[in-house]
Amino acid sequence: MIKFTEADRRSRLAQRHFLARHAATPEEVATGLVGLHSSDPTTVYLSCRARIEGFVRADVDRALYSDKTLLRVLGMRRTMFVLPPHLAGIVDAACTRKYVAAERKRLVGYLESQGVAIDGSAWLADVEQRTLQALEEAGEATATQLRRVVPELQAKLKYGGDKSWAGEVGVSTRILFLLATSGRIIRTRPLGTWISSQYRWASLSNWYAAGLQKHDVAAASSALVARWLEAFGPGTLTDIKWWTGWGIRATRGALESVGAVEVDLDGTTGFVLPNDLEPTLEAPPWVALLPALDPTVMGWKERSWYLGAHAAALFDRNGNAGPTIWCDGRVVGGWAQAPDGNIRIEVLERLGREERSAIDAHAAELADWFGESRITPRFRTPLEKRLLA
Repeated sequence: MIKFTEADRRSRLAQRHFLARHAATPEEVATGLVGLHSSDPTTVYLSCRARIEGFVRADVDRALYSDKTLLRVLGMRRTMFVLPPHLAGIVDAACTRKYVAAERKRLVGYLESQGVAIDGSAWLADVEQRTLQALEEAGEATATQLRRVVPELQAKLKYGGDKSWAGEVGVSTRILFLLATSGRIIRTRPLGTWISSQYRWASLSNWYAAGLQKHDVAAASSALVARWLEAFGPGTLTDIKWWTGWGIRATRGALESVGAVEVDLDGTTGFVLPNDLEPTLEAPPWVALLPALDPTVMGWKERSWYLGAHAAALFDRNGNAGPTIWCDGRVVGGWAQAPDGNIRIEVLERLGREERSAIDAHAAELADWFGESRITPRFRTPLEKRLLA
């Protein structure tokens, strides 16, 4: 069995994730990394900035809102990603489509059990259709605007029972999520600036007339796991199962379908594509400040080979990564933007003078790039909170 050391994997990460070499466009970054996390809106911009020389925010805005060469869609693990259309279709078939039936059944149950409708299925179908019609007529609309046109969207659903985290959620949130999951609507422009997480909605047919390409689930799953192995391989069965959100059987089946080859990852079995067994040349020295939820730090479930013992400081309790500092293929610390715009850093490992100087220079460049913008990660981590305390 061919062996890949941690150093081998770090060299691959550096070069395939555009960290030791630059990409040219946001489309290249999103394609090469099999999507950019978009749960936190700033991640898309900051992930591109770390990988594209001379990047400006208008580069992402052009791709998302003018050229529409990138789409914001629900993908792996019911998470929002920014993907090029050809990959969005693959992800829709391999990951997103399976959530529709369960989400619909759950929502119908809420509607009937909480007295919103006697026949939840009929009520939901009617409201969905009128919501789609409203979007077709408006072109783009916010949830608030849709609630004015379709009054049923104003209903509230309770969740959590008597638990401490119980509360209410608007029916509009659930229905828009269901329509997005089923590929009928899409998030478009934000209400505010690039840091805003409130979006307008449009019907997919209005926003992107070509629509998502339809794929057989098995074929799409094979294509997606091949893409992951190209970008993130070698990785373990656990890594792939977690990243895709699949079950163990589906994960094994996709690996078999692409002829994935077993390799030795320092005593653990990993997988690579059969034509990807050659060693990667050692990457030149590099450092990077990556944002919360960056696709590199979120690319694997088993992270010790690049994260070391820093998970407790740099991830929240739900497994969401905060802003990280990278040095030659490993995470060495974290960063946060202070209220005055400066970048505060905390290094968790002993580094040389040249490495520290490079990190400080990257932090100063990032502060300049932010200008007057101020961000707070959507998911706060212990180290990020500590830096701002």
